Amino acid sequence: MDQEQIIVTVPPQQLGTLRGRRATAAHLAYRLGQGPRLYRAAGLPARPGGLMVIGQGDYNYPGPVEPFCCEVLRECSARGFRGVLLDLDARLPFLEQLANRLDQVLTGHGLSFLVPESYGDHAPGAGVLISSALSGGTLQGRLLEAGEHFGRDRVVLALERTAEDFFLPSPSGCGDPLSQEDLDELLHRLRPSVFFSGGLCARYFTYLDEQGGPHFVLFDDGDTMHRKLEVGRRAGVSTFVLPYTELSCCLPIDAGPGQR
Repeated sequence: MDQEQIIVTVPPQQLGTLRGRRATAAHLAYRLGQGPRLYRAAGLPARPGGLMVIGQGDYNYPGPVEPFCCEVLRECSARGFRGVLLDLDARLPFLEQLANRLDQVLTGHGLSFLVPESYGDHAPGAGVLISSALSGGTLQGRLLEAGEHFGRDRVVLALERTAEDFFLPSPSGCGDPLSQEDLDELLHRLRPSVFFSGGLCARYFTYLDEQGGPHFVLFDDGDTMHRKLEVGRRAGVSTFVLPYTELSCCLPIDAGPGQR
C-alpha cells in the first residue's frame, strides 16, 4: 500500500493547529479572480510549503488560461508549494479547460494536483476528490466504484461533516442542509432514538413534523468522521483531505513530524 498522506485544509491564521501532527497543510488563501487572475490572502508565511487551495471566487467567464497557469506555477515556486488543490463548485466548459491545462502544467513540473470529482475526466494526471458525504449506497462501494472509473491510485477521500433533513419520500436524494445549531436544536427538542448506518458511516433518526410529515435526518459527528477515515483505508485509499476543524477526531497529536 502507498504511504498514507493526510492533507488538511487550513486558513493562514490556523496553521498552528497542525503542530505535532503528521499532516500536509493545504492553504485556504487563494481564489480564482476575473481575468482570470490568482488572488491571495494577506499574511501568508514566506515559504509555508504544503499545497495551495484555489477557490472558485468570482471567475465566471471564459478567458485565456495560459497566463493564469503560469501565475500558479510561479506562486508554487515562490512559496515552496508541492501542489495545488482546485476547489470548484460549478462545472463549466471554460473551467474544464482550465483544469485540463493546469493538470498538464503542474504534473509536467512534478507538482501534485487535486480536483473535484466532476473534473476528474478533464485532468487525467490529477488526484480525484471523492466526498465522504452520501445519502444512499455505501461509502466503501462508492470508493471502489471511483477506483474502477479513475484508477485506484487517483482516488482521494475528502472527509466532509454534513447534516441533512430529508422529507420522505426523497426521490432526489437531497435534503435540506442543517447547521450544527439546527441539528443540536432538533436533537434537544425531539430527544430521538439515534442509530448508526454502517454503510453510510453516519448517524440518523426519524421524526414527524407538525403536519405529520415524515422526516429522515442524516448527520456526522466526530466518531463517524473517524470511521469514514477507516473505511477509506480498508478500501485502499492512501490520500485523505479534511478540514482543520476535524483534526481532533481524525488526526491525534503524535511525536512524529508535524506540518510538511
